[in-house]
Amino acid sequence: MVTASPSLDLFYPSFSSALKSQARIQDGTQSFGMRHNKTHTICRRCGRSSYHIQKSTCSSCGYPAAKMRKYNWSQKALRRRTTGTGRMRHLKTVQRRFKNGFREGSSAVSKKAATN
Repeated sequence: MVTASPSLDLFYPSFSSALKSQARIQDGTQSFGMRHNKTHTICRRCGRSSYHIQKSTCSSCGYPAAKMRKYNWSQKALRRRTTGTGRMRHLKTVQRRFKNGFREGSSAVSKKAATN
């Protein structure tokens, strides 16, 4: 038969009262409200909030490294920033120039004159 052990109040009356009066925040949900210091801020190269302040590196693009950070284990991340996702100020004219053989300095032959 199992008997209940006597409470700690009988042997250590000050010990149990100290535990009850101790107002310590636990490590769970309540302590998340205390977290008010940010580890990441906005990166000046990629614009994402991935620039680690203490490390001074961006976890998204790798700034200030000269080369952009990219890994083949994340195909979606490669697609998000590959050629064609931006303005393509120069490359969008290259396809049209390629069809005409990259001719420069001359005007196209008139199609009206060729049909008559």
